[in-house]
Amino acid sequence: MIAPVPAEWSPHRAMWLGFPSHAELWEENLVAAQAETAALARALAGPGKERVRLMVRGDAAEAAARALLEDAAGIEIVRGLFGDVWLRDTGPIFLDRDGLFTAQAFRFNGWGGKYLLDGDEIVAEQIAAAAGAPLYTAPCVIEGGALDHDGFGTVLTTRQCLLNPNRNADWSEAEAEAALTANLGARAVLWLGDGLANDHTDGHVDNLARFVAPGVVACPVAWGHSDPNAEVYDDAARRLATMRGARGSALTVARIASPGRIEDEDGTVLPASHMNFIIANGAVIAPVYETRAAAFALDTLQSLFPERTVIGLPSRALLSGGGSFHCISREEPA
Repeated sequence: MIAPVPAEWSPHRAMWLGFPSHAELWEENLVAAQAETAALARALAGPGKERVRLMVRGDAAEAAARALLEDAAGIEIVRGLFGDVWLRDTGPIFLDRDGLFTAQAFRFNGWGGKYLLDGDEIVAEQIAAAAGAPLYTAPCVIEGGALDHDGFGTVLTTRQCLLNPNRNADWSEAEAEAALTANLGARAVLWLGDGLANDHTDGHVDNLARFVAPGVVACPVAWGHSDPNAEVYDDAARRLATMRGARGSALTVARIASPGRIEDEDGTVLPASHMNFIIANGAVIAPVYETRAAAFALDTLQSLFPERTVIGLPSRALLSGGGSFHCISREEPA
């Protein structure tokens, strides 16, 4: 029997992070992305009360990580092979199967064939082996960032991503739900529509809506008149207000200020989101950007997590690679 995936606020025995290691991918943002990741690792190991396992690839990356974290306690640097840092999608999902701690993986196809990088296909087996967890691999394509879990078998996702034909051709809702039930112990699947504009993941839910407590889901509210995702946020909130979780109770919806319109140097809208936070053992660590909305978002998160320290850290360089803190992390439940 497969138990439901633990909620992220459940105790962890470790938190995995991917460390930006490829100069050819990150180009002029490499050093800044490494610094942002190191700051995140410090926060997780400190107020976050986590054992951090920082995965690096290659001698140069390991040297950079050690230089940034030489005086930090609670951070283990682990050599590994990976295409890029997005362990939420390439790594395994840990759960209980027949009373045993196990790891569940799915096929990974580079977010619908967009980014096929050497090493990403073996990340799950490396992390599972290091965690001492038997690995099971399902034949369908699902990324971890496409799902959010409440610990009772409720899975939150988006149709834009999970039913995208570039993942599993001609998949129906029923087929997707059957796969989630068979491999992750899902008991109820809640479907949202589209994700953020220009999100190369095709709408991962961890940028849009997150469980923050049993029966409570947070999603953004637009910041400023030019917020490119205002309609997406409101659509998600309306849908969530009509939904019930696996235990049959209606959901409570909390709104968190979005960062507003965040652009790159060419004026292209970026998929920046305060929702890409990590729930650690002792803290909640959220990405923040150069807008006044950050203070409001952090205040709201603190009200939702009164027993944890809420910390905002810059994530602009990581965002240049397409993701943020939740995307580069994977919790290993206790």
